[in-house]
Amino acid sequence: MGNAAFIVWRESVEALLVVGILHGFLARSGWQAGKRWLWGGVGAGLLLAGVLAAAISLARSELAGMALDAFNTAIVLLATVLIVQMVVWMRGHGASLKRELESGAAQAASRANGFGIAALAALAVAREGAETVVFLQGIAAAGSGDMVLGAALGFALALATFWLLSKGARWVSWRLFFRVSETLLLLLACALFTDGVDKLIGMEVLPTLADPLWDASRLLDDTGNPGALIASFSGWRARPAGMEVLAWLAFWSVSVWLVRRAGKTRGGQP
Repeated sequence: MGNAAFIVWRESVEALLVVGILHGFLARSGWQAGKRWLWGGVGAGLLLAGVLAAAISLARSELAGMALDAFNTAIVLLATVLIVQMVVWMRGHGASLKRELESGAAQAASRANGFGIAALAALAVAREGAETVVFLQGIAAAGSGDMVLGAALGFALALATFWLLSKGARWVSWRLFFRVSETLLLLLACALFTDGVDKLIGMEVLPTLADPLWDASRLLDDTGNPGALIASFSGWRARPAGMEVLAWLAFWSVSVWLVRRAGKTRGGQP
């Protein structure tokens, strides 16, 4: 449940940020009709995300046995890639996000192009919604807890977080939000990647290399609290196979390199 709550919280805040930027621009410009197009675009984006969720659920329901295992593994690995890609994208574009959105909105407003505003909102919300769907499907495929309750809790926290950030509270800022959530997202991506590697080992696609490579269950057992919570949010294994350790090292080497490169390329800070 915790992973689902975190994903919905993080993605919802980002979607609310985009909608808030566009709504604020329309309020300052005085183009009242644009607001109706904005909310229409939000609805269209949510609809597209809902269609994707239904399609993935339908595909999963039609599979069984090895085919279902392969599908779940693919979803877990896809979620891993998308999480890392999202962190990298925000590291490189976070600083200019507001400027780029307002530039697109200004072009649409200058031509009274309501469809342009709707498209900006729909694409942003659909992207965040599609990412949320894939992430939640990946978490479900990894065997998480109550997804519905977690998602509801995450959205409630997102509303509260966005309100605090919008009010400019001294002890919380957009910079802090992105930095903390970026780290947590990479930890979650590592957990999903490790689970995907576990599934590939179970399907005999990958070798174990050594199983276990060490035994740290007396220090922190990943089958009981708090070890199980840490494992679900970081990929910790008390008795890892050699392939899992290699996968862990490869994940962090590549992810840290990509994030650092994105920050240096754009020179922007979210």
